[in-house]
Amino acid sequence: MPHISSDSDFQTVITTFEMTPGTCFDLLDELKDAYSHFIRHQPGFIGAGLHVNDAQTRIANYSQWRRREDFLAMLRSDEMRTRNRRISALCKSFEPVMYDVVESID
Repeated sequence: MPHISSDSDFQTVITTFEMTPGTCFDLLDELKDAYSHFIRHQPGFIGAGLHVNDAQTRIANYSQWRRREDFLAMLRSDEMRTRNRRISALCKSFEPVMYDVVESID
């Protein structure tokens, strides 16, 4: 599971996807498949969570990686580039952004 702590050097990535309610669950299925069959098996992967807003127009994805390079290697792989083309076809936009945890509140 993801670990939210400012003590770690993990790379946190938050990706937001914008879509129509009609494609929300198709996109969610694609993302779950990507995590189940590919992403979770990549070096450096720690954990992730998928969140859907109540209007089914946005998905937020939180993931953590041991190192920034691990995430980038996964993203640049042939497998993920193929998957991202399918994901892109199901949404208006998506943007992965890398973050550092600077504070955690328990």
